[in-house]
Amino acid sequence: MTERVCVGRIGAPHGVRGEVRLQSFTGDPLAIADYGPLENKDGTRSFEIASVRPAKNVLVARLKGVADRDAAEKLTNIELYIPRERLPPPDADEFYFVDLVGLTAVTADGTTFGAVVAVHDFGAGTILELRPDGTTGSVMLPFTEATVPTVDIPGGRIVIDPPQELPKK
Repeated sequence: MTERVCVGRIGAPHGVRGEVRLQSFTGDPLAIADYGPLENKDGTRSFEIASVRPAKNVLVARLKGVADRDAAEKLTNIELYIPRERLPPPDADEFYFVDLVGLTAVTADGTTFGAVVAVHDFGAGTILELRPDGTTGSVMLPFTEATVPTVDIPGGRIVIDPPQELPKK
């Protein structure tokens, strides 16, 4: 498991007073403000949310120390992280997406397919990026119950039922 978890991403400025659009990756999007100071990927910068409010398809946040549009523009696309220990433990039937990365992907008959290398959400649903064994490329699968019927975090694996057009190993 990873020590730091990405919980959001700063988007484009919103208005001229330093507010930013904020994409939250937390279960309750507004809860991103409850995790305390957020850091950039390498931990060299810290950000504190002074206020956050919902807007159409996005959150709008005011960050402490960001007072104008120019300052807000410099923060565009910065991913925001917190230490893992600030997250509540998931329930028995839940998990964090970050916990999927590195799991072995096997088919229903137990054949090893490859490994999960990333989890993406481009807005139309969650996608798993898998690297099939013996390749340098990757394939994308929708993260649905039909395609991924079993997630076994303690066992270090997921069971996949890939579409027919995807070669089954």
